[in-house]
Amino acid sequence: MIDLRSDTITKPTSEMLEAMMTAEVGDDVFGDDPTVNSLQEKTAEMFGMEDGLYCPSGTMTNQIAMRILTRPQDEVICHKYSHVYLYEGGGMMYNSMLSPKLLEGNRGRITADQIANSINPDDIHFPKSKLVVLENTMNKGGGSIYDIEEIKKIRKVCDDHELKLHLDGARFFNAVVTTGESPKEYGKLFDTISICFSKGLGAPVGSVLLGTKDQIKEAKRVRKVFGGGMRQAGYLAAACIYALDHHIDRLAKDHTRAQIIGEVLKSLPFIEEVMPVDTNIVIGKLVEGKSEKWLLDELEKQGIRAVGFGKGLVRFVTHLDFGGDDLSMFEKAILKISS
Repeated sequence: MIDLRSDTITKPTSEMLEAMMTAEVGDDVFGDDPTVNSLQEKTAEMFGMEDGLYCPSGTMTNQIAMRILTRPQDEVICHKYSHVYLYEGGGMMYNSMLSPKLLEGNRGRITADQIANSINPDDIHFPKSKLVVLENTMNKGGGSIYDIEEIKKIRKVCDDHELKLHLDGARFFNAVVTTGESPKEYGKLFDTISICFSKGLGAPVGSVLLGTKDQIKEAKRVRKVFGGGMRQAGYLAAACIYALDHHIDRLAKDHTRAQIIGEVLKSLPFIEEVMPVDTNIVIGKLVEGKSEKWLLDELEKQGIRAVGFGKGLVRFVTHLDFGGDDLSMFEKAILKISS
């Protein structure tokens, strides 16, 4: 079975497993797991930020960031397709009592002008605009990448209006492998950053939240109340360290294979349109009269898994476990589907 549902389905490589099995561990709730500490320090140094906190998931790091950067009744400005709004179970409302302001945008990306125009006046009838969240790459935008020059403009708007800025960097390294930018450039622009290791980087579990030492001290308290305190988590953190050392540059292979898939999809009679393929996500729109379920069922018959993305869209995601031979098999199999 060729599984292109997500880049979260990968298994650790043998070398990653070896790193996990030989990791030195302690009790992370007490702060004495040396491998977790090394991961947090390594990631913080990579982004030029003060400190980091290892958590079980990117949802948790995003939720913690929103909690520590706001107070109840504040407003979060984000794109209407943002992960923090669509795919985190209403967490910003439930965990932090925040009000979302949802913006339109080109393939999931919002602009400085949009943000400036959406900030609420100082009026008791409105929630206080307090936080902006960007997602890079943008999942629902087909792996689209923010222009860093636009992010700099957004940072200025945030500074001018005393707003905080958080980056949901679930697939951050897919972005910078494409653009050639440095993580440190982003560390200068955001108050907090969430980095996920269980997607393109191929680790089994975990994300790190980056910020100042004071922010991370508060974040650790929130992680505890969210149930995210882990004990001998170094076995998992070792996989993330291995991923940082060995799996970043290879993301370019995923991008190349995704572009080939995009070209194949364009040739199919039942695909009306394919979103631009910037990184490792390919989204095809079905022609009128064809449902997502129809295509997913046909794909399953050919030994391929993908996911429906709503409104006639189907998503394919390339990853560490999808190699050149798999790509050839995919091309042959999907061409067997008749319209």
